[in-house]
Amino acid sequence: MYQDLQLYIDGAWAPARSGAVKPVHDPATEEAVGTISDASPEDLDRALAAAERGFEIWRRTGPWERAAKLRKASDLLRERNSQIATLMSIETGKPLAESKGETNGAADQFEWYAEETKRIYGQLIEARTRESRMAVIYQPVGVVAAFSAWNFPALLPARKIAAALAAGCSIIIKPAGEAPASCAALVQACHDAGIPAGVVNFVTGNSGMIAKHLIASPIVRKVSVTGSVPVGKQILHLAADGVKKVSMELGGHGPVIVFADADPLKAAEVCASTKFRNCGQVCISPTRFYVHEKSYDAFAGRFAEIAKSIKVGHGLEEGTQMGPMANKRGLETIKGMVEDAVGRGAQILAGGKPPKDFNRGHFYEPTVLGRVPDDALVMREEPFGPIAPLTSFKDYDEVMRRANSLPFGLAGYLFTNDLGTATRAYEDLEVGMVGINEMLLATAEAPFGGIKESGMGREGGSIGLQDYLEPKYVKMKL
Repeated sequence: MYQDLQLYIDGAWAPARSGAVKPVHDPATEEAVGTISDASPEDLDRALAAAERGFEIWRRTGPWERAAKLRKASDLLRERNSQIATLMSIETGKPLAESKGETNGAADQFEWYAEETKRIYGQLIEARTRESRMAVIYQPVGVVAAFSAWNFPALLPARKIAAALAAGCSIIIKPAGEAPASCAALVQACHDAGIPAGVVNFVTGNSGMIAKHLIASPIVRKVSVTGSVPVGKQILHLAADGVKKVSMELGGHGPVIVFADADPLKAAEVCASTKFRNCGQVCISPTRFYVHEKSYDAFAGRFAEIAKSIKVGHGLEEGTQMGPMANKRGLETIKGMVEDAVGRGAQILAGGKPPKDFNRGHFYEPTVLGRVPDDALVMREEPFGPIAPLTSFKDYDEVMRRANSLPFGLAGYLFTNDLGTATRAYEDLEVGMVGINEMLLATAEAPFGGIKESGMGREGGSIGLQDYLEPKYVKMKL
């Protein structure tokens, strides 16, 4: 079912010139399921040359024609949903239902940007004299080098590919080596939709080498990355030398504030169902739970009850609600965070160890930690896994100070029935996105991104198109 993947350069799939490959593993079994081609600098130069040629073709392709091809790619992704979702569950371990939902989400990106392609509007400016005319037009920035993460291996690259193509750019996409097949399926859909050779290119292999080589090239004028904060900082340094346009969505550490007037049981149910989605490996996952002291016990009890009821297993097994973590290094990090929190006085309310029913795979129980102190590692660094650290607060100013105390600012969440509290809190939270009594934020028509060390720029929505366009001001005297 899973197959070996090649490079896609200049409209054709082919192995790396050296023939070198790297394995892809199923995180539930730890067994190799396929390989990816290990691109060399020579392969990357071919991709750069192809993207440069592709850009000259695509930028001159009319917006209605671009839109039609993007819409066709969206239709193909929906038709192939089951096949793509199965591959995704094999390479990530996530439940099949989640993989199907993500594949539809990727199709949504192509559908949305097919429509936005036709709506790249300029601006007329009233000149000071009758003899002058002033205007602003928007043009595609150029060749894009895009780097995606493994936790949402179809949705994340879809945001980049669809927006770049809508703007008239060509793109070289580098997916995560842990989960490349989902992205390859997007590229195949673009090919089958008739997008010209060179406009979309797909490379795999050594992430560090590929990033340095592509970003150093003068052909690349725009860089987009989804990844960790340290990776984002490295990319930013590389892009600075060539003054490249950069957008990046990096890690977060999403605070959740449950105010005294909210129903603690309903809040716990929303939080628990969201927290353990994709095994907690979500950049906007709720990761720090501040619950008003009068509601803490009810909230914690219900949260732990739900966590204990979650069925853990392989993503392709019927009834699985949470799969394994994507890799061993993430699993070891989670173990260390739990040990650190318990050593500082936190209580294990649910989970706290690998499930005993599995003798292989990167599995960890849905874990709820109670009364976690603010100096615990899990409260200071992003827990990219199935851990929910709970603590309490007394008043508004105290909790807002604690929620804003970290250098991250991707997403935050509020539970309250008071309009005044909600308004004040969403304005005061130092994040790029806020959910109020709601946690499913990502959607094609809305901007996605953060502030502070969580990144810059936005993906999705009309705003997401701007990062792939350059404004050009024109003044003409008659």
